[in-house]
Amino acid sequence: MVWYMILQGLEFAYLPIILLMTAQAIFNIRLHLFIWETPEHAWLNHAPTIYRHPNLSFSIFLPARHEENIFCETIQKVYNLNYPKELLQIIAICREDDPGTIAEAQNKIDEIGHPNIQLLIFNDGPINKPHGLNLALQVATGDMITIFDAEDEPHPDILNVINTTVLNEHVEVIQSGVQLMNHNTKWFCFFNVLEYFFWFKSSMHFFAKIGMTPLGGNTVFVRREVVEHLGGWDEHCLTEDADLGIRLCLSHTRLRIIYDDEFVTREETPHTLSQFIKQRTRWNQGFIQVLLKGDWRQLDKMSQRFLAFYILILPELQAFFALLVPVSLLMFFLVKLPLWFAMLTFLPLYCFVFSIFIDLAALYEFVKVHKRAWRWHEAIVLIVAFFPYQAILSLSAIRAVFRHLIGRANWEKTAHVGQHRTKAI
Repeated sequence: MVWYMILQGLEFAYLPIILLMTAQAIFNIRLHLFIWETPEHAWLNHAPTIYRHPNLSFSIFLPARHEENIFCETIQKVYNLNYPKELLQIIAICREDDPGTIAEAQNKIDEIGHPNIQLLIFNDGPINKPHGLNLALQVATGDMITIFDAEDEPHPDILNVINTTVLNEHVEVIQSGVQLMNHNTKWFCFFNVLEYFFWFKSSMHFFAKIGMTPLGGNTVFVRREVVEHLGGWDEHCLTEDADLGIRLCLSHTRLRIIYDDEFVTREETPHTLSQFIKQRTRWNQGFIQVLLKGDWRQLDKMSQRFLAFYILILPELQAFFALLVPVSLLMFFLVKLPLWFAMLTFLPLYCFVFSIFIDLAALYEFVKVHKRAWRWHEAIVLIVAFFPYQAILSLSAIRAVFRHLIGRANWEKTAHVGQHRTKAI
């Protein structure tokens, strides 16, 4: 009886939450479908088909930690990019307490034997990616700075694409596409792959239209003097890329999004569920840091501030909504609700079902454009695992809040095994 009275008392207090859940779901669908609703954005943001003569020099940062199994191949792939070697400066970044990666990197650098490839070894802290990037920035000489992660596979012509775009359009920052490739190695990989697919193929274009672009952690190209003027990367932030993106927006830097399925940088999903949770926790905790830092509040337009706030708070918002699912079920089965209210409670569910169909369509397009095989049993896995995946996202968000509250901000590294380098079947 007591629980019944409590649930009945929550009836009208729950109404605005239902409407908020519905609005959030609709907006998320809007982000996912933006590029298909406005195909002119896709056309305008394609990579150039005719390349200018190489003019810009590039400093390419390759941060790595405990990546001895895959780092050598990445160094080789970056060196093999179709661009004059005299215009490249490749800096492999390692900490001295990682002898395995250092040894493998040094062996590969010696094997290549080009003076423009160097190994930067540091021994101070903090032990994280942005600290290594800032040290590399001090010795960088290129016109453009870019970052590739330890497992990345950039397209061979990506530097020609960037050189041509910068020279033709006089932009100072370019974010190109990144795509996870191993969609079918684990059940959660389907959703992780599709998140990247939607984020870089569609959502990024919406962000650029609004003028608030959270950058990715790699395959972003920035004029060196711009990064130096901003003071480099925030070494105390777990999402230094998102933080830099907001500061670039504040400085009114000319930014361009390029997305072309052919030119994406290929990556892998975390190879275990625990690794995925740790990675997502780090991202969510970094978003909390950027949110509380408050630079986003200085953005010029209300639409920019709203979008920044939405992106930074979204993981916790989704976790909050997930916690309300049991309450919704109890209210539906135990409380006698007015018909209109009962119908409203189903609105978020309708949106979720629609999202599943969008994911199925996106999975079909992903396997088609990247020449993977379409299998119906994978579609069934995606449908069945949709809500468990939302629960995992919620767990990661709650874990991020907990870590922030207890002051634990160490960098939980994601292990890589090169799953994307064996073609998915």
